[in-house]
Amino acid sequence: MTDDVFDEGARDWLEAELADTLDEDFEIELEDAILSQEIRKIYDRAHPNQIDRKVYFQSLLRLQSELIKLQDWVQHSGEKVVVLFEGRDSAGKGGVIKRITQRLNPRVVRVVALPAPSDREKSQWYFQRYVPHLPAGGEIVLFDRSWYNRAGVERVMGFANDDQVEDFFNDVPEFERMLVRSGIRLVKYWFSITDEEQQMRFLMRVHDPMKQWKLSPMDLQSRVRWEEYTKAKEEMLERTNIPEAPWYIVPGNDKKRARLNCIDHLLSQFPYGPIPHDDISLPDRVFKPDYERAVLPRDLYVPAKY
Repeated sequence: MTDDVFDEGARDWLEAELADTLDEDFEIELEDAILSQEIRKIYDRAHPNQIDRKVYFQSLLRLQSELIKLQDWVQHSGEKVVVLFEGRDSAGKGGVIKRITQRLNPRVVRVVALPAPSDREKSQWYFQRYVPHLPAGGEIVLFDRSWYNRAGVERVMGFANDDQVEDFFNDVPEFERMLVRSGIRLVKYWFSITDEEQQMRFLMRVHDPMKQWKLSPMDLQSRVRWEEYTKAKEEMLERTNIPEAPWYIVPGNDKKRARLNCIDHLLSQFPYGPIPHDDISLPDRVFKPDYERAVLPRDLYVPAKY
């Protein structure tokens, strides 16, 4: 094979790989595709100044390349990072977490989304079930909801009584100071959306069979108790916004801008820089003339339906 033929083949392969990468991006962005056309029209009218798709993708890819540098820096330096994502149901927490982790190493960056506590966990120290998920050196942990459940859903829905909530508010500042003193870098985000925006996103979920699983009875109750959640949020922010671990509010009505702004701000919280890497070279394939590849039974293969 000549070098020209090899170079042409390599170019074709690279183009195919890039196309696959873009397909992944579009696959994620098409999450709103199966929608009632009327709901889509209403949504578009409510968001007249949406960011240009090309600008969005260019910005997202640039920020994701910086996230890879952050990941390398955390792994190289042995830093420990915790990022909390809080907000009302449908505020966009999951969307930004998905974009943060999309191109990162799951052995370095992991997401924690705990279910409701078991009966055993309910009898433990409140923070106990979160502690095992904290990072070791060289790890980043993203909490999709966190110990702040007690100040929000547990309080509003009556799963925690007034004394338990008050104990939480007294304990959480010191708990977070302990985390920071232990060397953990703690960043806390609250995703803020309006009443009208949440209603529209819930309607989109109702009309999208691929998103209906996101609507739980608890989510529906959050619509009924909007004002109670608002009061709970305001007290939470007031009583837990400490210098060692301040809150950062992300305006979330525009999902794409919220993602870009949050990732950009997260990157600004760390003094990361380029990490030296050894040059990577592909070793030559070793051929053994006496090796013969076994023929496997056809029933071991996945049927080629596509």
